[in-house]
Amino acid sequence: MQNFTCYNPTKLVFGRGTIVQLRDLIPAGKRILMTYGGGSLKANGVYGQVKRALRGRRLLEFGGIEPNPRYETLMKAVAVCRREKVDFLRAVGGGSVLDGTKFIALAAPYQRGDPWDMLAKHASADQALPLGCVLTLPATGSESNMFAVISRASTREKLAFANPCVFPQFSILDPVTNFSLPRRQVQNGIADAFVHVIEQYLTYPADAPLQDRQAEAILKTLVEEGPRALRRPRDYAARANLVWCATQALNGLISCGVPQDWTTHMIGHELTAFYGLDHAQTLVVVLPAVLAHQRKVKAKKLVQYAERIWGVKTGDKAALAIRKTEGFFRSLGMKTRLSEYGIGSEQFTELAARFEQRGIKLGERQRIGSRQVRQILQLCL
Repeated sequence: MQNFTCYNPTKLVFGRGTIVQLRDLIPAGKRILMTYGGGSLKANGVYGQVKRALRGRRLLEFGGIEPNPRYETLMKAVAVCRREKVDFLRAVGGGSVLDGTKFIALAAPYQRGDPWDMLAKHASADQALPLGCVLTLPATGSESNMFAVISRASTREKLAFANPCVFPQFSILDPVTNFSLPRRQVQNGIADAFVHVIEQYLTYPADAPLQDRQAEAILKTLVEEGPRALRRPRDYAARANLVWCATQALNGLISCGVPQDWTTHMIGHELTAFYGLDHAQTLVVVLPAVLAHQRKVKAKKLVQYAERIWGVKTGDKAALAIRKTEGFFRSLGMKTRLSEYGIGSEQFTELAARFEQRGIKLGERQRIGSRQVRQILQLCL
């Protein structure tokens, strides 16, 4: 097991009816900006619950944050923060709203130029507005980590950043808020959490049996509870288990002391930037292709994964593990091939070249360059 530092200051408030605790979680006297996405927040009653919990507080609103939050939209919220002297951000929604709010939190006090430089040029930022979250869509784990992914329409880029200043001070996780989610969003959330775990688990042995078992517990729970949540949308126990899986999948715990991959996510981000696919839609397309391409490199962990998650006893265990992974995504009702979206190979060279232009090598051993990315993309067709 490798050396590591584990730090997560987010207070998690979990369970039915917990939105009422907002009033106690945000200090009195704060000028609050509430950020959210579309109209579903008002239709499902969450908007009203949040407003009632903060009745009498100084509260501004900024809606319209996209499923892949756009820099251009978020900079409008930054202008509101600066003009109105906002000193607390409260995100209400899924991972995209929270990711966007993290960018707003960093960008509002940023005085060193274009805030996009924090993503494109890794410019440092050492202060941010404090933020909290009411989570309505379990998927990204953004409610309990320091990561965010932002898109910029003008350059067709989707870039990530990590900054400890944007750990939410608190996150309220009420599974009831998930009951009215469209089926597609539930599918995406299950897949996103599943691939998050795989990226931290399916690399090479690192003498970390506890982390392996923790990752496997999340994967097995998603395999069992995901289909149940899709069949029974108002099953509180199933939704509660999905929420907790998604949070645990990317809160930093299972990554402690082990190698990580993230090839699937990095290629997936570019597919979203080029073709507009949902984030999770790209992941379920790319992951089987990455596993097939990297089968020899990941052989030992693929066999372990096959045995422990899918119960494979005989045969070509690595190949069966890859097939069963794609089959699981199919069982959720998701497409696993780019051709199913009408996407061909015409832009693969341009897409793959971006990694070379940025000087990025992918994989747990940083051996995947633009040539290998093109090969993986071909396997996605």
